[in-house]
Amino acid sequence: MIIDSLDKLRTLYNAPKPRALQKQLSALDEHCRRFIALSPFAVVSSTSAAHTMDASPRGGAPGFVQVHDDRTLLIPDAPGNNRLDTLHNIIETGTLGLIFLIPGVDETLRINGRARLSCLAEHLQLFAVEKHPPKLVIELQVQEAYLHCAKSLMRSKLWHTSSQVPRTALPTMGQMINSQTGATTPAETEEEMLARYAADL
Repeated sequence: MIIDSLDKLRTLYNAPKPRALQKQLSALDEHCRRFIALSPFAVVSSTSAAHTMDASPRGGAPGFVQVHDDRTLLIPDAPGNNRLDTLHNIIETGTLGLIFLIPGVDETLRINGRARLSCLAEHLQLFAVEKHPPKLVIELQVQEAYLHCAKSLMRSKLWHTSSQVPRTALPTMGQMINSQTGATTPAETEEEMLARYAADL
């Protein structure tokens, strides 16, 4: 059977418990603020007007995403690969989702809202001390914020040292990209890649 309706879907699952619904907030409380302040990593999800999806990792020092007020987050756009997928999507649809992670903590924080790109001096000034001050800032107006249970990270044992995979389990990034693109030039070594990245960190 293909599940192609909400009614069919609900036959497979129990109704959500009240707590799962009640925990959703429309603004950031002290616990959300503290979580964001401790988080050095977030996954940013967006969609285009054509409904193509994108999920992009973002990282920095803990608290690299700043809480402007209880309904506004500011995310600096750090140097990347210049594809600008997330930024294109924000211009097209103005929507964004975030999942914040804290190393060693199995719970995550999910935030959804309306987004726009800002070059306002007051926003850029907040990140002026960064090694690479951003050219723009993503301003997110919070519509939904809620703490997500620990089950997925507990199942994956993401933070356990026993779960760590040696980097040698995969080819280098240069080797994989050469294979995917059919490039015949020598593959960039891991050392060369790290040296190239260093300028943008």
